[in-house]
Amino acid sequence: MKFLLRRIGFYALTFWAAVTINFFIPRMMKGDPVQSLINRYQGQLSTDAVHSLYVLFGLDKQQSLWTQYWQYWGQILHGDLGTSFTLFPTPVSEVIKTSLPWTIGLVGIATIIAVVLGSLVGVLIGWRRGTWADSVLPVTTFFSSVPYFWLGLLFIALFAVTWPIFPGSGGATPGLEQGWNMDFIVSVVQHGTLPALTIVLSSIAGWILGMRNMMVTVTSEDYVTVAQAKGLPERLVMFGYAARNAVLPQVSGFALSLGFVVSGSLVMELVFSYPGIGYALFNAIGGHDYPLMQGIFLVITLSVLVANILADVVYVFLDPRTRQEA
Repeated sequence: MKFLLRRIGFYALTFWAAVTINFFIPRMMKGDPVQSLINRYQGQLSTDAVHSLYVLFGLDKQQSLWTQYWQYWGQILHGDLGTSFTLFPTPVSEVIKTSLPWTIGLVGIATIIAVVLGSLVGVLIGWRRGTWADSVLPVTTFFSSVPYFWLGLLFIALFAVTWPIFPGSGGATPGLEQGWNMDFIVSVVQHGTLPALTIVLSSIAGWILGMRNMMVTVTSEDYVTVAQAKGLPERLVMFGYAARNAVLPQVSGFALSLGFVVSGSLVMELVFSYPGIGYALFNAIGGHDYPLMQGIFLVITLSVLVANILADVVYVFLDPRTRQEA
């Protein structure tokens, strides 16, 4: 329990630091982000209306920076992430709410597939090291060394242009009613196949290699040797003794991967014009949409912290030594 409390305290401090940096960095940048919005209505806004825009975006020059800082904290605690500049007057929370499910659905499922498949292959390769199974590593390493955008463009050229099996861009067929209906679900799966395949092939080598190396280390431990000497079934020793301990580092990596699922794969979403959170972040940066950037960064920070907390909880249950230290 003390271990978890210490970790939660550390994550609370990290969250405070992230929010503080998230507040000050946009305000330290050159230029006036509100002015670009005002220019759209040049000659149509009164002085009071201009001042109201600065107040709306939390940039009231009549207030001190510290006052704005505490007001920003108050907005966050009430779930108010501000209003988007580029999509004015749409709230930032609505933009994130629209984009986030696309990224979580695609990148989340692809990451889980890569972790599970990579870990299983790594267990088998590590258990049977020195055999033909090791030949799988160079193949997967080749795909992981290829840049995301090149692999994505290759898949588009092959499977969307040369052989038009899957769509090459978008998240679903335009005009379809979004919802839990079969036409929309089938369209989402078709549009997400190539991006998901890109993510899996680009990341699976790391999971295979990490699990394989840990299995090689663990199989030389005494408890594995004793289990084999007892005549226990090979599958039980491999999964119940060796893989159970070798998977611990994978848990941390998996938690971090789940945290960064929210940020999505920016390059992948750009290549496939996929309407996820990474694509929204790219548009926010291009449009100097500071409230939207702040909101997305905040959501990414929270997702990473929550994922790490869950990883610590899982560690407590998987590793008895952690409970003894706690």
